[in-house]
Amino acid sequence: MDYRKLLSLAEEAKERSYSPYSGFRVGAAILTTDGKVITGANVESATYGATICAERAAVVRAVSEGHRDFEAIAVASDAKEGSFPCGICRQFLAEFGIGIKVITGKAEGEIQVNTVADLLPFAFTGKELPGREKE
Repeated sequence: MDYRKLLSLAEEAKERSYSPYSGFRVGAAILTTDGKVITGANVESATYGATICAERAAVVRAVSEGHRDFEAIAVASDAKEGSFPCGICRQFLAEFGIGIKVITGKAEGEIQVNTVADLLPFAFTGKELPGREKE
């Protein structure tokens, strides 16, 4: 799939954001290795800590539908310079692969492609856990 199309789907998902506290709308579209696209939007809570980011919403939805292998995730917000996944989302994505491409866009149409490894060097991937050192 073309990454501009994936970013466009993230833009559409952003419109479904529930962000009454910050007003900062974010949408995400994750592409599975078998070509399916699943979207998510940020959902805020008055308790703030219960807020879920768009990236995690998309991943949770995808996993709930039986997908665990991802090629790329696009992230869209209202920020002119685009926005990248927060630290928690970077770690969450690393759980599924540090090679996942992260696509972000700027208001003037420029896109940027990085990997989770680019955004989270030295990620904790679970291989560090006892009994999983050889994975």
